[in-house]
Amino acid sequence: MNCPCCSGKSYEECCKPFHLGQRHAPTAETLMRSRFSAFAIPNGEYLMETTLPTKRKLHNKEDLQEWGKINQWTKLEIVSAPSADEVEFKAYYTDEKGKPQIHHELSLFENLNNRWYYVSGEFLD
Repeated sequence: MNCPCCSGKSYEECCKPFHLGQRHAPTAETLMRSRFSAFAIPNGEYLMETTLPTKRKLHNKEDLQEWGKINQWTKLEIVSAPSADEVEFKAYYTDEKGKPQIHHELSLFENLNNRWYYVSGEFLD
């Protein structure tokens, strides 16, 4: 199967090793892609594990899993990476009512002990 992150690679070659904990994403953009795939699969556990530990209390694994499950994730567009720890992206999906949606965000990431984590996001548009 093609990887949901739109890298053009197969899921096995792209995000699956991250989801299984066999490797860690080497860049913030790679982590962003693997997190999009985790919504598409869905894999709430991975989404929690890749959230900065001090920010996890602001999220709920079950809610992340459910948001991934009720939506059909169709495309990820990386708009820009203005710095090593920021990624602007558009996540395209169809919501539970069948309405097309675009989630446009500038995400902030942090590298802690040689591992990238999602910190927060600013909604755009």
